[in-house]
Amino acid sequence: MIKFDKFYKIIANSKLSNWLEILPTQLTIWQRSSLHSKFIYWRNIVKNLPKITPYYLNLLNSVSAQGKTELCSSIKKDIKIMLRALMPWRKGPFNCYGIYIDTEWRSDFKWNRVLPHLSLLKGRTVLDVGCGNGYHLWRMIGAGAKLAIGIDPMALFLCQFEAIRKLLGQDQRVHMLPLGIEQLPKLAAFDTVFSMGVLYHRRSPLDHINQLKDQLVQYGELVIETIIIEGDDNQILVPYERYAQMRNVYCIPSIQLLIKWLTACGFIDVRAVHTCRTTPYEQRCTNWMTKNSLVNFLDPNNHKKTIEGHPAPIRSIIIARKP
Repeated sequence: MIKFDKFYKIIANSKLSNWLEILPTQLTIWQRSSLHSKFIYWRNIVKNLPKITPYYLNLLNSVSAQGKTELCSSIKKDIKIMLRALMPWRKGPFNCYGIYIDTEWRSDFKWNRVLPHLSLLKGRTVLDVGCGNGYHLWRMIGAGAKLAIGIDPMALFLCQFEAIRKLLGQDQRVHMLPLGIEQLPKLAAFDTVFSMGVLYHRRSPLDHINQLKDQLVQYGELVIETIIIEGDDNQILVPYERYAQMRNVYCIPSIQLLIKWLTACGFIDVRAVHTCRTTPYEQRCTNWMTKNSLVNFLDPNNHKKTIEGHPAPIRSIIIARKP
């Protein structure tokens, strides 16, 4: 089992303490009944990784660690074999003692687009909803956050996160929980809440926005990064069956409509701060994610359309504040 005792102790005397009324039970139920069939295999990989304390840790410009001396070739080879057994790696990249995990997404590109527009993260408690394997959590700590918590129900992502954390010295400023946003009580305890790459996967986007709002302190900051469609405040795409081969894309709004939704949910100071087209340079197949990627999901004759004929992904960052 993955133990969460240290996390419980961290939040016991914080503004998150009320979470302890339900969280241990939720995580116990998850470990007993919601596990992927390969979870024990993945967990054992994490267990068998060596405990290493980095001599140099860089979370500001990347997620990378180095030792005082280079790892011997046999240990480095064993670590790489174990990390590759946790494929596919989607968010990253990570560089652990010279082992470069070249993930499907260049998530550092997204972070570099988001960071300049944030309120300073120094000393903040932050939540990343749908955090994947936790790449951005490490970057949030690098930007000064006091505590970064990610939630994502995928067991593989949790094991990838725990593997990286073990190699980075078991840092307790960063934690990931195998939960969905709908399982969180109304904590009203986070200074900044991130929802990046999640909104279009929600059947009810306004419910999702309100769930995010429920986690923020007064005057807290919400960061939404999502696929959008060009058009006015009445424009929305509801894909038929699939979007870029994804089955679970329910609706894609225009920027103007998304701003209207956020305003209707009670947010203030709502603004779009960055918009760009997703390219195969940012999302692609690698040796660490060998399945099909973005280029396979676009019209081969027109990369401005998906293979289904929908507008190809354009991503926007929206920032708002809870009054």
